[in-house]
Amino acid sequence: MERRTEFETLTQVPALLRAIRDLGWQEPTPIQAQAIPAAQSGRDVVGIAQTGTGKTAAFLIPALERQIDREGLRTLVLCPTRELAQQVAQSARDLLRHTELWVGEVVGGMPIDRQIRDLRAGFDVLVATPGRLIDHIERRTVDLSEVEVLVLDEADRMLDMGFRPQIEEILRACPRERQTMLFSATMPNGVHALALRILNDPVHVSATPKIVAAETVDQVLYPVRPERKVDLLLHLLEDPELDQVLVFTRTKVGADLLLTRLRAAGVDAAVLHGDKDMRERRSALERFAEGRVRVLVATDVAQRGLDIDGISHVINFDVPQDPEDYIHRIGRTGRAGARGSAVTFMTGADVAQVHTIERMLGSRIPRESLEGFDYSGAPAVVGSGSGPGARSEPKRVSRGRLGSRRADQLSPEELRSLLNVG
Repeated sequence: MERRTEFETLTQVPALLRAIRDLGWQEPTPIQAQAIPAAQSGRDVVGIAQTGTGKTAAFLIPALERQIDREGLRTLVLCPTRELAQQVAQSARDLLRHTELWVGEVVGGMPIDRQIRDLRAGFDVLVATPGRLIDHIERRTVDLSEVEVLVLDEADRMLDMGFRPQIEEILRACPRERQTMLFSATMPNGVHALALRILNDPVHVSATPKIVAAETVDQVLYPVRPERKVDLLLHLLEDPELDQVLVFTRTKVGADLLLTRLRAAGVDAAVLHGDKDMRERRSALERFAEGRVRVLVATDVAQRGLDIDGISHVINFDVPQDPEDYIHRIGRTGRAGARGSAVTFMTGADVAQVHTIERMLGSRIPRESLEGFDYSGAPAVVGSGSGPGARSEPKRVSRGRLGSRRADQLSPEELRSLLNVG
């Protein structure tokens, strides 16, 4: 007698239930319990869920139910990265193991000729990254005219990586009459606008756990004048205890400018953002993970899915615009039981956003004030051993003492460029 599972309340398709039993799934996660019935009704769906919440099965189960007795490419899933696309494709294969349906992958960084041969052979479910799928659309080696279910997975990351033009072109290649599901860890303005435009009266489901900062991360905030941010970063990097440092900027242009300034100061650094191709991103990550570069400058494209042990410090060179991004950023350090440090630079224009982050955290981030860097009228230090209104000498931001030398200032041209991009 086959084991019963609570998924039987969500799907009645024998082949899927058998696969679910094989996988050992017993109880649907919150996002699955909400999203699967909504999608089964045929409605468009917006799902707010982070990686690890079971969101992949939340959109695959209802999509595969529609596909189960039909051949031809009717299910298309778009993912921001090759790695995620491969994971989603494998999940689809696991769920379809007791069927004769075929699952394909079309991702960058893989031989395109082989993909063309596979596409000609035919797939029923296709998981793709936007850039490579556009290559096939332009070559006329893929036909999306029969797609009935389109899923955009991790839509926020796709927009962060600059894929909006490709997404728009893919949408034009799909039938107007279709079911669309959009899943995202956050709902910034760009994702909200995209959902309004491409979804028809969607059902909104959400299963986001309360976001808390890891207890293994020591947080500190430095009030700083905008023109001294680069100097402050170089000043902190004089401490050898900052040995593997991830620095977040708000924009890709800002990341490139900061990389140039760090290298000019003799700091081994690499950059990671959405304008870099797969080879360049892989090279930057490998050099950073292996310790060949000390600093990795990145935009928020790296805040989730960057799993490198040993990052000693995360530095928010720019305060994140989305408060939840603060948690995702600082979560890159203090992993695997080790302690880490998270440093945030706050200019006068960032005060309101920092207060929003602190309300989300439920606590105040400790301030440290460094003479010569602090902007006029900045809050005084309120750390341990500091009385009201007191200023302190540079304190421990890490496992060692900060140096005392000042770095050279930016040239006026570099400074104007950096300030123009936040």
